[in-house]
Amino acid sequence: MSIPSVDFASPAEPRAMPRFSGLWVLLGLLAIMAVLPFVASPYALLLMLPFMGYGIALLGFNLLFGTTGLLSFGHAMFLGVGAYTAAALTSKFGVKSFELLLLAAALGSGLISVIIGMLCVRYTRIFFGMLTLAFGMLFHSFLFKLYAVTGGDQGMRVLRPLLLGMEWRGGKTAFLTGPFYYYSLVLFALLGLAMWRITQSPFGLHLKAISENAGKAAYVGVQIFRMRLAAFVISAVYGGIGGTILAVTTGLADPELAYWTHSGNLVFMAVLGGSGTFAGPAIGALVFVLLQDFVMSATQYWRFVMGGVLVLLVVFMPQGLSGAISLLVSRRNGGR
Repeated sequence: MSIPSVDFASPAEPRAMPRFSGLWVLLGLLAIMAVLPFVASPYALLLMLPFMGYGIALLGFNLLFGTTGLLSFGHAMFLGVGAYTAAALTSKFGVKSFELLLLAAALGSGLISVIIGMLCVRYTRIFFGMLTLAFGMLFHSFLFKLYAVTGGDQGMRVLRPLLLGMEWRGGKTAFLTGPFYYYSLVLFALLGLAMWRITQSPFGLHLKAISENAGKAAYVGVQIFRMRLAAFVISAVYGGIGGTILAVTTGLADPELAYWTHSGNLVFMAVLGGSGTFAGPAIGALVFVLLQDFVMSATQYWRFVMGGVLVLLVVFMPQGLSGAISLLVSRRNGGR
């Protein structure tokens, strides 16, 4: 019987290290946001609050879209759940604790997503997208038509919450650009770290395997339905938390938050920043908020301009801003 030879001279292969580039980009962006209150105007800081809300929601959206390969056309529904949860608790039940609002929004979004997800994640591609769009439109109709419960097209007020049990004095702008700004920033950082850990875990690797080839993943024992449902629920929880931040920023929960065009904006942001990267959607959210504010201040036909930007983006930069920058950097390093 022959004994297999072992090459003791060859060094052992180094263990593959996780890539931190996406996490570093996100942390760098958050670090810039941390020093922004010292140099920027209150108006600029107010613009950053929607970015944080959308950024958190897009971290979850990208787990479903960029990692799992499921494109939802109704994801704004969960932003609406978070916003209306905050509105109902503050204006109807007198709950002011922001921590309780976040917890209730996360639980509400998670519970609704389990019910909807059990039907939607059985399908993929356009069928999944159309089902999520249908549920999103049903939820929007509920918000719009049940005037006695939701306020109809007028929406519901969101009262100023307590942060860490403390009531902050001063005007609305001082509250939003001061304690609420930093609270949202810390929340964004914590949820970003949690999402990074999720994407690097065996669960995240299973989701990537499902996205690349669901049949092969199922053959090696990956529970396709459970994994897709878990990704759907996590993305919904992130959406609910992001919607709560958006509602507190504007002081209003509006049915337009759950409208299908708002879901389209989320897709736009993800494509703009690059859904194939970890920090790309967050970058897309920042660019979208700044671009929308600039174009709306310049012309009333801002939707036409944004549509043109989207067309140019898909044609010339299908990998998004972060993907294009990575490509330029790699070409430059390769040319040396």
